[in-house]
Amino acid sequence: MKDVAIKVENLSKRYRIGLKEETKDTLFGVLGSILESSFQNLKRLKKLTSFNENKNESDDIIWALKDISFEVKKGEVLGIIGPNGAGKSTLLKIIAQITYPTSGMVKLDGRVASLLEVGTGFHPELTGRENIYLNGTILGMTKKEIDQKFDEIVDFSDIEKFIDTPVKRYSSGMGVRLGFSVAAHLDPEILLIDEVLAVGDLEFQQKCLQKIDDIGANGRTVIFVSHNIRSISALSNKCLLIENGKIIKNGSTNIVTEYYLNKNQQQLNHYFDNLLSNPVERSGNGKARISKIMLLESVDNDVVHFNEKFSIQIEFIVSPGINVLRYYFIVNFKTKSDKIIFKCDSRTYFNGYHSKGRNNGKIILEIQQFPLTPGEYILDFFMKEDGRRIDAIKDQFIILVVNRTNKGLNSSNSNYHFYVKNKWIMI
Repeated sequence: MKDVAIKVENLSKRYRIGLKEETKDTLFGVLGSILESSFQNLKRLKKLTSFNENKNESDDIIWALKDISFEVKKGEVLGIIGPNGAGKSTLLKIIAQITYPTSGMVKLDGRVASLLEVGTGFHPELTGRENIYLNGTILGMTKKEIDQKFDEIVDFSDIEKFIDTPVKRYSSGMGVRLGFSVAAHLDPEILLIDEVLAVGDLEFQQKCLQKIDDIGANGRTVIFVSHNIRSISALSNKCLLIENGKIIKNGSTNIVTEYYLNKNQQQLNHYFDNLLSNPVERSGNGKARISKIMLLESVDNDVVHFNEKFSIQIEFIVSPGINVLRYYFIVNFKTKSDKIIFKCDSRTYFNGYHSKGRNNGKIILEIQQFPLTPGEYILDFFMKEDGRRIDAIKDQFIILVVNRTNKGLNSSNSNYHFYVKNKWIMI
C-alpha cells in the first residue's frame, strides 16, 4: 500500500426510506387507522435505527452503494461520473468520513480535505474576511495557515472590493467564489471534489479547473465527481462510471467517458423515439405531427463536438385530408434554466415548404461549426404554418456537447442551414 493513497474494499451503504402510507376509503377504516396509529408509530421508530438482516431487500431499504472496490494511487487524479442518484456523493462522504459505510472499509494514506459543499459554515452576518477565517478553521486550517494564504484566497475569489461586506449581501456567485477559494487553498495529500463547478460563470469555472489541475500536477491525489464530461476528460487520467450504486466501468478516462456518452445518448434517442409515438404533451393545430428526431451520422459516436459539424433530422407525418401544407421549422437550443441561447429558423433559407399532397417528409438542420460550448443542452422543436403552431416538442431532446481537442473555448459564429433530404425534394 506504499504507493496507494485510497483503497476501497467491498464498500456498501444502505438507507431506509419512507413509504407512502395507505389511506382508508371508509369511515370504519379511518377509525381503525387512528386506533392503530400509536402502535404503527412505535414500529416506525424502531425501524429507523435497526435493520432486519433477514429482510434486507424490503421496499423501505435502498442501497446507495453495493460492493464498491477500487484503488487510487498517490498523485493520481480519478474522475467519477454517473447519473443522478448513482451513489457518487455518498461514496465521497464515506471516504471523507462524514458518514460510515454499512459494510466494507476505506483505507487512507494522507491528510484528507473535501470540497463537498462549497461555502458550508459561512455565517451571513459576518464579513467575507471573517468568514474566510471561520470557514478555513472548519476545513482544518490553522490561523497561521490562513494568515499566510489570505491574500491568495482573496485574489483568487476576485471579490477584494467586498471582502469587508457581510456575506448576506453577496450574490450566490460571489459566495461560491469565496467558498471555493478558501477550500482550494488547503494543503492536503488527498482532495475530494464533488460537483463544485455546477454554478458560477464560465470564466470562474475555467479558473477553478486550472486550480484543480495545478493541485493534481503537484503530486496530490484527487477524486473529482462531476457531470461535466469535458472537465473530467481534461483533469483526470482514470475514471469510474457508477450506476445504481455499482461500478459499471473502470479504466482510462477516454474509454470510460466515451462508453458513458454513447450509452447515455443511445438511451435518450430510444426514449425519444418511443415518446414521439405516444407523446406526453403536444400542442398545435394537428395538421401534421413530428414523428422522429435523430442525430445523423455526421455526429461522431452520437456525441456533439464543439466547433465541428452537427446534423439533426426531423421527420413528420401529415394528417389525412390535408392536401397542401405550407410549413417551416424552428429549433431552439437552451440551457437547463430554460434560457434560449441559439435559434435556427428554416425561413432564413426558404419562406416555407409545400407538402403537395404527400403524407410524410423529412427535413435536416445542418450546422457546419457547432457554436455552443461543452455541456448539456435542451432542444425545442416547432413546426409552424403562417405563424400558427402545427406541432411542438419541448423539453425532451437533450444533447451532450464535448470539446474534442480541449484547446479551449472560442466564440465562433457558425452558419447553419435547413434542407429537405434528396436535393430539396420532399420524400
